Amino acid sequence: MRIVAALGGNALLHRGERPDAAVQQANIDRVATALAALARDHDLVITHGNGPQIGLLAMESAADPALSAPYPLDLLGAQTQGMIGSLLARTLHDALPGRRVAALVTHTLVRADDPALARPTKFVGQVYPRDVAQALARERGWHIARDTGGWRRVVPSPVPEHVVETDTIQALLSGGTLVVCAGGGGVPVTADRDTGALGGLEAVIDKDLTAALLAEDLKADFLLILTDVPHVYEAFGTPGQRALLDATPAELRRGRFPEGSMGPKAEAAARFVERTGGLAAIGALDAAYEIVHGRSGTLIRPDLMGG
Repeated sequence: MRIVAALGGNALLHRGERPDAAVQQANIDRVATALAALARDHDLVITHGNGPQIGLLAMESAADPALSAPYPLDLLGAQTQGMIGSLLARTLHDALPGRRVAALVTHTLVRADDPALARPTKFVGQVYPRDVAQALARERGWHIARDTGGWRRVVPSPVPEHVVETDTIQALLSGGTLVVCAGGGGVPVTADRDTGALGGLEAVIDKDLTAALLAEDLKADFLLILTDVPHVYEAFGTPGQRALLDATPAELRRGRFPEGSMGPKAEAAARFVERTGGLAAIGALDAAYEIVHGRSGTLIRPDLMGG
């Protein structure tokens, strides 16, 4: 079976943790343990988030007196792919002796006229108290919005149209390689209409939507979205909270989950199942093997009745 696994930002940094390299390495060790069992039996592609990491790099770049201007988000996203990809590749190499592992810097094509480019909605970086966030917004021209526990920077998040390196990923998979790619949703690029030349964008693409697109193009059997909760919950955080054990895409969309958390994950799972007839699931990182084997998580399955 071919599986695309999308790791949430919590796979590398839990909320409130210091973004130290040692902390991220310890969390990566947990990731490798969770995914190694799947990789032994299946073709596996791993994608990952980069929200905390790209936010940290953006802060450092904006404060660096040696720069005449901060690095743009597309290049910062490429830097996070290299760092996180290296951590994952090294740890998985050790966890899976004899298995080839490759981490690939990946670009995702978006439309230059995507309306989302004018509406910053994607959270990046750390959480701040409101007064600190407002001061940073004034100083650096950021857009900010309320997130769980405080305020964070928001940036444009265009819809992914195509992963540029899809054919390369397919070739690596055909040779038995475990591939780490599409980190942070991929480096956002547009293609010149006349020459096809690629140009970067000041944006961050939702990694779950890119994972769903990549899974579709790779003809994957299963899209596995891993996060920090064991199931999708209706009325999450309320006395009426209820775990969804399985759902069709239509049933999942009726949940109207928050855009800043479960919403993109639910939409990505629904799109993949609708477009391919395959299966998707959302659940906790540590239960990755159990989710694929139907013992944990929320399964999203085709609506065989058509209604």
